[in-house]
Amino acid sequence: MKLLNKKILKESLTLLAIITLFLCSCNKENESIKISSIEIHNIIDKVTEVMIHDIFSPPVASRIYVYPNIAAYEIIAKKNNQYKSLTNQLTNLKEIPNPEEEETVNYELSALIAHMELSKQLIFSEDRVEQYRDSLYNIWEAKNAKEFSVSKNYGLKVAEHIVKWMDEDNYKQTRTMPKFTINSDNPSRWQPTPPAYMAGIEPHWSKIRPFIIDSSNQFKPIPPPPFSMEKGSDFYKELQEVYNISNEITSKGDTSEEVAIAQFWDCNPYVSVTRGHLMFATKKITPGAHWIGIVKIASTKTNANFAKTIYAYTKTSIAIADAFISCWDEKYRSNLIRPETLINEHIDENWVPVLQTPPFPEYTSGHSVVSGAASTVLTNIFGSDFAFDDTTEVPYGLPVRSFTSFNQAAQEAAISRMYGGIHYRAAVDIGLKQGINLGEFVVANLKMTNDIGLNAKQ
Repeated sequence: MKLLNKKILKESLTLLAIITLFLCSCNKENESIKISSIEIHNIIDKVTEVMIHDIFSPPVASRIYVYPNIAAYEIIAKKNNQYKSLTNQLTNLKEIPNPEEEETVNYELSALIAHMELSKQLIFSEDRVEQYRDSLYNIWEAKNAKEFSVSKNYGLKVAEHIVKWMDEDNYKQTRTMPKFTINSDNPSRWQPTPPAYMAGIEPHWSKIRPFIIDSSNQFKPIPPPPFSMEKGSDFYKELQEVYNISNEITSKGDTSEEVAIAQFWDCNPYVSVTRGHLMFATKKITPGAHWIGIVKIASTKTNANFAKTIYAYTKTSIAIADAFISCWDEKYRSNLIRPETLINEHIDENWVPVLQTPPFPEYTSGHSVVSGAASTVLTNIFGSDFAFDDTTEVPYGLPVRSFTSFNQAAQEAAISRMYGGIHYRAAVDIGLKQGINLGEFVVANLKMTNDIGLNAKQ
């Protein structure tokens, strides 16, 4: 009898264990997939990594950032009533579709999926993004297959909607437009520079459809000083200033703060290195990528939730994208020669700038314009006295630099171009103002939040 009771008890305990395991398994399958800001930071970091590998120009890189961010933001704005849709705010953007199974959609998950799908379509090395995406898919599906499936379908549907809008921005048409023609008869016009003597990149970028500004020339800057090699002219003084500053800071050796600043903000994906008969490129982030990295730093420091993090990335990337359109509009209008060419021809044939001169006309400074725009938007989001340690360049062998505000960082980024020997003062000062004006326009006209206290509270 006792043996029978023990057997019944053992079988009962086994059955209870099976039932418990089954219930736990069911609960795990029904557990909602939790998404945090870390996931979007990691995805954007992965995209940046692939972009460096693929070597995209600064303007094209800005396009790669902005469309996935917009797709993710629109999904969040669909559910979160603190944020406004960009429909009818960005040029020709129509409302994204609604999900078919709204009650089971994980909007944060859909936003990430839409972001990765668009990013994959915008870079060359799709397999690198696909491998990363698939590893996440496996994790999410294991947590909740139903929620993952529904959210994935919605994210892909939104991505398809944004792709149709994206394909109308004239980018594909600019791929078939004529290459930039060098005007060697005019001494003021840009000439290819050593060591690679590359042709001018993206000469038709001003034809790309803008996002929030009404046209590429809306923030057209004043012209640079009239070209003149007369020693008393304003232009020649600026040329001499570049030469003098370069000689002064390089004479200090490797400890020069100015050289450190120039290198920190270099952000030139086209740096060519010659070894014997071989020439290859060292890979770096672009100016826009550097400021996207600062978005991550600010969002992480403030413990911004997923929605605000997407909001910060999107607003900043829109400003950066339009800043490149605005800047490139002026670059190929003024078509101004770089300091390196003139200094080698007229002052010192052996002079080499601290930074390698990038392959496009001089005026205005792209980094100055982009930094002015990005810093203005970030100040609007996170505040005017936002101190931060900029670790963006650490993966590329450069030390951390600390700033008391986004504006201070932008000012340093701008002057770095003179320290680097690749821009005249007018391009830096007027370029920074051009970017700030554009950034202020974005802040004033892009209505993304429903609560005026949102920025302060989150």
